[in-house]
Amino acid sequence: MKENRIKISNLFLILALFLFVILSARLAYIGVSPTVDNINIQELASKRTTKTTILKANRGTIFDNSNNILAQDVSSYTVIAYLDSKRTTDENNPKHVVDKEGTALVLSKLLDMDTETVLSYLKKEGVYQTEFGVKGRGLTELEKDTIKAASLPGIDFIETKKRYYPYGKFLSYLIGYAKEDENGNVKGEMGIEKYYNEELTGKNGKTVYQKDLQGYKIASTKEMTEDKEDGVNIHLTIDNGIQFFLEEAVNKSRSNYEYEELDIIVANAKTGEILGYTSTPSFDPNIRDIKNYLDPNSSVAFEPGSTMKIYTFMASLEAGVYKGSDTYYSGKFEAKDGTIIRDWNKVGWGRITYDQGFIYSSNTAVVNIMDKYLDANSLKNYLKRLGFGSKTGISLPNEASGKVDFKYETEVFNAAFGQGITTTPIQHIKALTAISNNGELLNPYIVKTINYADGTIKENKRNSLGIVASASTIEYMKNLMWHTINDSDGAAHAYFLEGYDIIGKTGTAQIASTNGQGYLTGEGEVIRSIALMFPKDEPEIIIYGAVKKSTTVNALSEPVKEIIQNIAKYYNIYNEKSEKENDTIKVDNFTNLKTNDVIEILKNLNLNPVLIGDGDTVINQYPVNSKVTKSEKIFLITNSSNLVVPNLIGYSKNDALVILKYLNLDYQITGHGYVESQSIKEGTPVTDDLKIELNLNNKINRE
Repeated sequence: MKENRIKISNLFLILALFLFVILSARLAYIGVSPTVDNINIQELASKRTTKTTILKANRGTIFDNSNNILAQDVSSYTVIAYLDSKRTTDENNPKHVVDKEGTALVLSKLLDMDTETVLSYLKKEGVYQTEFGVKGRGLTELEKDTIKAASLPGIDFIETKKRYYPYGKFLSYLIGYAKEDENGNVKGEMGIEKYYNEELTGKNGKTVYQKDLQGYKIASTKEMTEDKEDGVNIHLTIDNGIQFFLEEAVNKSRSNYEYEELDIIVANAKTGEILGYTSTPSFDPNIRDIKNYLDPNSSVAFEPGSTMKIYTFMASLEAGVYKGSDTYYSGKFEAKDGTIIRDWNKVGWGRITYDQGFIYSSNTAVVNIMDKYLDANSLKNYLKRLGFGSKTGISLPNEASGKVDFKYETEVFNAAFGQGITTTPIQHIKALTAISNNGELLNPYIVKTINYADGTIKENKRNSLGIVASASTIEYMKNLMWHTINDSDGAAHAYFLEGYDIIGKTGTAQIASTNGQGYLTGEGEVIRSIALMFPKDEPEIIIYGAVKKSTTVNALSEPVKEIIQNIAKYYNIYNEKSEKENDTIKVDNFTNLKTNDVIEILKNLNLNPVLIGDGDTVINQYPVNSKVTKSEKIFLITNSSNLVVPNLIGYSKNDALVILKYLNLDYQITGHGYVESQSIKEGTPVTDDLKIELNLNNKINRE
């Protein structure tokens, strides 16, 4: 019996020892292994005791070249309803929805929803809180405040950010749009917003600290913070005034003529900066009513037609084979393979010179040049040298490169007058800079500066790509292009404006069939285009435009001529150029002179002084040491602390900004052109908290 007890005791001892060994081994394994049962122990512990707060980076703002905001983040709100009665601890101050029917009745009116639909959200069972679908999201500050003013118990708001485009349907393809993805991140999906998405987005930061069971930071524990990096601010080369002219002219054309699409680009002829950029049909990036997701000005290549004759003639001039006074027989040309190539009027103009052939836009002129004087490789190489067949590198997504490949005789002939090859409008802007810069080719660009959060600024400047034509070639082409518009029988005479020395060339190209077989037929099944610049001798502005499927050239020529006139007045191009040297007046530096003496000097010069302040001494002025015309204002800043709001009605935007700058007055400007009204009355003392609102309209007259 005793022996049995000893055996049992030994058995228990062995079993206990066995269990101890197993437990020790398990503990040792847990101690050295990062995972147990496929669970990362350290990660689990960290999650239970570590709190990470994301520091959300602000998305950058997009501006035009005058600091007008084109795209920015604004606060957006989602309305929510708390349904859990446990939130309420004081019956006199309910924190959840008590009266569901009454709340539904009020909210339905404020959210423009059916009352029963709102009530269905409020009657959800077993949920702590609820939202109200699409109409309850994306609310503006004003809409939020209106709902809040109703003082509905249990109704609250979640604040988020959304992308906002103040001008709506304005510069839409170039700016593009950004929207929130499934993870709550705002992401650019078209235009500048997409191309610079990473830079605009910035980089989120985070704060990591140890928390207790209630979620509070444990005292005396280390907190680690990784600072956020806000997105860059981007300033475009776009001039808001010129963009406004484009939008207005295109909208007017849209209402007067029928067509499928119209696209126009305006560029600074001396720098390559894009000043205006539009396409219609367009869209409002706030609501994204988009029918075509490809930018017609940079992402779509099409057969350009006779605008390419500019470059065929340039190639022959550069090759030294062109003789403009030589003659050929126009009307038709038969290639070796039997293909008949005809002029646009079918019958031609009889025997004419090659110069006349350019002015009349004769297809057979360039065909004869290619047949007699210029080979395919010479033409192809020259077109590629001008940038055709390659992307310009413009800061926009999905840029098309186009195609300038041709081999067989008929292909070469067609390419010489712009058929069978494809180009983009932005490529034409690039090629035209060679003419406006005396043979020097420039790369067009749309981003002026990129401003980083740390104060660093990256600036884009005039980018020369080298000389592609001699001065004599450019001068010859300018004269041909001048006659093409200004001669009554010139092919581009539809763009003639009295008193404006415009030079240019039109194009009309067939549209390739979508089935890849031949071209569309029928009235208006063409793309009409224009490549022009002005003034002739020292071009300041380049314009390229194209209209698709229009039965009349007026659908393009009318808006383009309106744009030319508005830009010329806006930049004072022709008035300034026509001033004789003795009609301009040198404005000296009047700093530290007595105000009354300066006023007398300026009035004797028939100049218009504008006083800022009522001081007796001039301490600053604008402009200074420069020549001005009699129509310009001279701003005199005096030694006065008694500054008052002036009457700005009728002032140009630039003149108004000069005054506001010297007054150090905060402002908001709406519209384009000249000041039509102001929110602060003339004579109101200027204070630090004062902000003036100016409304502008498209008043072109500078008088």
